[in-house]
Amino acid sequence: MNWGTRMNQVIEYIEDNLAEEINYSQIAKMACCSIYHFQRMFSSITEISLAEYIRRRRLTRAAYELQSSPIKVVDLALKYGYDSPEAFTRAFHGLHGVTPSAARHAGANLKDYPRLTFQISIKGAVEMNYRLEKLEAFHVVGVKERVNMKEAFQIVPQLWGRAREQGTFETLWNVRREGHPIRGILGVCADGDFGRNEAFDYVLSIVSDQDPPDGMAKLAFPESTWVVFEVAGNPTEMQKAWQQFYADWLPASAYDPAYLPAIECYLPPEENKNELWVPVVSKSAD
Repeated sequence: MNWGTRMNQVIEYIEDNLAEEINYSQIAKMACCSIYHFQRMFSSITEISLAEYIRRRRLTRAAYELQSSPIKVVDLALKYGYDSPEAFTRAFHGLHGVTPSAARHAGANLKDYPRLTFQISIKGAVEMNYRLEKLEAFHVVGVKERVNMKEAFQIVPQLWGRAREQGTFETLWNVRREGHPIRGILGVCADGDFGRNEAFDYVLSIVSDQDPPDGMAKLAFPESTWVVFEVAGNPTEMQKAWQQFYADWLPASAYDPAYLPAIECYLPPEENKNELWVPVVSKSAD
């Protein structure tokens, strides 16, 4: 089963369950990857989070029902997962620009957010320098912080800024495992909760065999195969590498993401490059 087919099956599952609790673990299983990887893949390709896509589809469906049935607003709110009619009304107005009651009237202007369809297409060639690495088990140690997915692009840079001010990089460098293929200061996203909370643990870390310094955490990685992408030194290029990985490399490769955290590896400035390490497994024969 190819990548496009898997993604379209996920969309079909979402459509069939808009009025039910959507199981994120089931979605990730259908896509043959971890919940974290699917969340990141979805937002990288579509430029919208999975939760926001589901929210817009539910509110689009709700607008159809308001115009075609006598269903009460309170019942519609409960049907689409809102705790109260007031919360539903705020969300509905935020998308459509009118209240649910006003949406029943003829001439009301509403927004239709269509369902997605995934296709593999040929685009302009963009080079990606990559290699495959087979690594034995290892550990990273570092500062761990729980991050809400919606705030990640604000919180993570702040975490790095505090680490720079507080001398965290020097502390990590002093406990590094010399000679390990994964060098530099690492950004690791782990232990995601991508249901309603949509949060994950971000670990600013380094590969180390030592016990974590005071106030820091330790994370274990088993023996794994990794695909490693060379990324330009500008930190903004890391997000582009993620987008290329999900949209270009992964669909055409013989691999799926493994059920392990990926690693953003930031090398010393004089090297003028960074690396993205993604654990992978051979594609299943489905």
